[in-house]
Amino acid sequence: ARRIWAKEIERRYHPKNERAFLMRTHAQTAGVSLTAQQPYNNVVRVTLQALAAVLGGTQSLHTNSLDETYALPTKEAVTLALRTQQVIAHESGVADTIDPLAGSYYLEHLTDRMEDGFEASFHFQQQVDEGEKIVVGINKYATEAEPPIPTLAIDPEVERKQIARLTETRRTRDRGRWNESIDALRNAAKHGEELMPRFLECARAHASVGEQVHVLKEVFGEYHDPGYF
Repeated sequence: ARRIWAKEIERRYHPKNERAFLMRTHAQTAGVSLTAQQPYNNVVRVTLQALAAVLGGTQSLHTNSLDETYALPTKEAVTLALRTQQVIAHESGVADTIDPLAGSYYLEHLTDRMEDGFEASFHFQQQVDEGEKIVVGINKYATEAEPPIPTLAIDPEVERKQIARLTETRRTRDRGRWNESIDALRNAAKHGEELMPRFLECARAHASVGEQVHVLKEVFGEYHDPGYF
């Protein structure tokens, strides 16, 4: 992915600053690989996937819990998923070396294959967009109106309860602490400081995600991708 990113950045923008070629990534282990049968095997699967992500140099990582094939995970399962990351980070030693798999012939071969697959998929999509490849119902034989298919309907009562909870939180929270945390977040954003500690303090002051995002929009504005392929 980093190789593709660097090539596309060069092709589209020709940046002068080499830092523009850096790609920061978040990885999540594959929930689709988890099984309801013998669920404790999922711990091993998640560990292997997490290790692969770290070896690939991911900047942040989400490890799925072993019981997510059944329902939302329990506290114990979430803790074990977190401990998986912590053991990899502090006990395996893989995080102490930059690109520990560099130079591996097999890994470089797989990287080449993935890049070839990306380019083939991109070329196919271009052909679809330009009408060279036909996808029935998409770029040919499309109908203006189609009957809707059944979709999951969320009970409006859930939304009403959440709005009521948010309203009560805003009414009862410490207004002074809220103002201080929001101001600190705004100042940190304006001066290019680390934001995560400010986010945590905002959360402790019961500032909503929307309120925090609003502050960032004030400082940075809203991003609109100027790029195109």
